[in-house]
Amino acid sequence: MTGDAVLSSTVQTHLGEGLRWDERRDEMLGVDILEGRVYRIAVADSGALSLVREYWVPGTVGAIAPVEGDEGWLLAAGRGFVHLSPDGCLRPLPPVAPVGTRMNDAACDPRGRLWAGTLANDAHPGGGALYRLDVDGSVDVVLSDLTIANGLGWNPDATTMYLVDSGPRVVHAFAFDADTGTLSDDRVLVEVPKEVGTPDGLTVDAGGDIWVAVYGGARVQRYSPAGQLRETLPLPAHQVTSCAFAGPGLHLLYVTTATEGWTEEERAAAPDSGRVYHFDTDATGRPAQMFRPDPTWWATVVS
Repeated sequence: MTGDAVLSSTVQTHLGEGLRWDERRDEMLGVDILEGRVYRIAVADSGALSLVREYWVPGTVGAIAPVEGDEGWLLAAGRGFVHLSPDGCLRPLPPVAPVGTRMNDAACDPRGRLWAGTLANDAHPGGGALYRLDVDGSVDVVLSDLTIANGLGWNPDATTMYLVDSGPRVVHAFAFDADTGTLSDDRVLVEVPKEVGTPDGLTVDAGGDIWVAVYGGARVQRYSPAGQLRETLPLPAHQVTSCAFAGPGLHLLYVTTATEGWTEEERAAAPDSGRVYHFDTDATGRPAQMFRPDPTWWATVVS
């Protein structure tokens, strides 16, 4: 169903993450969390990647989202959110997460709210949470007592939200009310066995299948909406961190990998770890949802 992994990048990241397809510019977005690096990448018809521009953020950066009516992006970075302009100007919003934690993965729902997960700096159980940044700038803690709040996504009709908690190695499925942005009926859809690895980032294709990067497992797992394992996509890199469909037709699945905690000697000995790969799939992806801020509030952020 899916071809072999193809090496697509030349940059070796420490913790490459957060791939998104920005349809405004037909570019792929991504981050290197621990380096505070944000990057924009062009995707050729062949699947080859070329760097458009990179930016640097003080501290860590967990995720990036395009912004409707704005040429820039919204970052989940440090302990809160930051607006990034195309010229590299950073406009931080007030921190929302407590000292000793940081933002991790984040994604926008179909109504334009940004949902962002956190973890404690020591990743202790219960130290993570899930935040919702609404379009008027208000922030709510939706879930607490998580460990490593990670991959986020919605099914095609936006009635279900998926959330990875990497600590207990599970993918949650919640009933999602798009009008109110509320969750209910939590259930564990997938539990990844310890010997397989740890679920990390995810993406949901146009048909509703859920593609989960498995950190420490050298693979991406493809699940049905019911949680049935449909397919395993092996990679030559051990730390697999995120995945997203990108490029013309949105049928190529791009996958980030990492070299987290490695020495420079270990990175040199495994030069293809920490790079981006892609698979040619039988699925069609969806572009990243945009953050859709209220113009009155947003003018106070970007002014």
